[in-house]
Amino acid sequence: MNPGSRDGVPNAPGGTAASFGELASGGLAFLSATELAQLIQRKQISVVELTRYFIQRIEQFDKALNAVVVRDFERALDAAKASDQSLAKGHRLGPLHGVPMTVKETFDVCGLPTTWGVPEQRDHLAVEDATVVERLKAAGAHVIGKTNVPLRLGDWQSYNDIYGTTRNPWETGRSRGGSSGGSAAALAAGLTSLEFASDIGGSIRNPAHFCGVYGHKPTYGIVPTFGHAPPGVVSAPDLNVVGPMARSAEDLALALDVVAGPDRFRSSGWRLVLPPPKARTLRGLRVAIWPKEDVAPTSVEISDRVQDIGDALARAGAIVSDRARPGISPGQSHDTYLSLLGAAGLAGLPDDYYAESQRAAARLDADDASPLAVLTRARVMDHRRWSDHDEARTRDRLRWRAFFDDWDVVISPISATTAYAHDHRPKLERVLAVDTVRTSHYEHYFWVGLATVACLPSTAFPCGLSCDGLPIGLQIIGPEYGDHTTIEVARLVAQVLGGFQPPPGFGG
Repeated sequence: MNPGSRDGVPNAPGGTAASFGELASGGLAFLSATELAQLIQRKQISVVELTRYFIQRIEQFDKALNAVVVRDFERALDAAKASDQSLAKGHRLGPLHGVPMTVKETFDVCGLPTTWGVPEQRDHLAVEDATVVERLKAAGAHVIGKTNVPLRLGDWQSYNDIYGTTRNPWETGRSRGGSSGGSAAALAAGLTSLEFASDIGGSIRNPAHFCGVYGHKPTYGIVPTFGHAPPGVVSAPDLNVVGPMARSAEDLALALDVVAGPDRFRSSGWRLVLPPPKARTLRGLRVAIWPKEDVAPTSVEISDRVQDIGDALARAGAIVSDRARPGISPGQSHDTYLSLLGAAGLAGLPDDYYAESQRAAARLDADDASPLAVLTRARVMDHRRWSDHDEARTRDRLRWRAFFDDWDVVISPISATTAYAHDHRPKLERVLAVDTVRTSHYEHYFWVGLATVACLPSTAFPCGLSCDGLPIGLQIIGPEYGDHTTIEVARLVAQVLGGFQPPPGFGG
């Protein structure tokens, strides 16, 4: 019998005895991973009980969502038993000891499929864990499953011919975002406690916004991407990062600290020491808000929400400006981003895909400067042209660095609208209404590209619902290596405005 318990039942927070059922009925599914780890450490809940609980939730609720598409329940329960045994002997594996979690399908987990949604890779099984999976396990977490993605991660909707379509827990007729759409849906519905995902075109931040959860796109290069690549590819794509998704900013900080550091190529000579947050309070925090931009049609409701957040932070003592901007050309920065994004997307693709890209580029009008045209030409650019874009990117990185001498963070939209209806037509046929303006889906990479092209960290955070009851998320952009600052600001904002709220219909 545990000390301080009654009849063998662990003490609940505050010293009162509680059964597992009482804890479960009190909203256990939506506690943060940090809180769950504390319950485990205090032996108020066993790892096996918690793991079975999330497995049961997946079996109950995922029929409506199709988020956790690869399931590893048997091995997860084995790991849970080992975690309980280890803790009984007084040995704590790490800060995530006993925490069950999921990862995006594209991370290698030994013995599980890694397909990227490509039908030809249906039978591909990983032979080792991705580096971040290794580090999460070393910190005590165990993987109960993997979450759905779009084909080759190329969409802000998550569906493919292997696993089918993932739906948004707030409204199943809407997209849950992409490419980490399964990740965001599973978190929002309380099917997992923590997620790991990736971001090159907003793939962490867009789903976080659509589903009302938190996500962090780290500074480029601080988290190893090894083991997150199409089958047969080992190199890290330009622009791409991997990072955590969660239901609280505290979990983002914890997970980032667990996985950040040099990869296997750099570990013999490099060390990573991220600076502490620039502020621990909103008072005096220097915040630039960027509600709208001419090159990026954005709904009035989302732009107004950025302004509302700025007003709230000013009332809390922050120094807020809606005019401060880095010395970049937004249009040119966007063009640089799209060009590098298009080039980065070729790794591991078959030769016939490249040949089709060449034919598509040849068909373009010479004067076509639309986002789609920029992406198409980028897929076949030569190295000289790529180097020109890299030079432009580096110059903008220096401009951002100078800007962050005077300002701590920027708060801006993530996407032009809230979650939109499923649309699985060919991409060129899709049209998105932004208020009264009809736009192409390809016009909506501007906001996520701001941070990505400049290698900057960006933390997505929920900030309430829209007038039609869908989540709105915004992003906090900070200086390179200022990851702890953007995450801390997200935590401080939650103290003022509230943080994650669960969608209706998914119990406690």
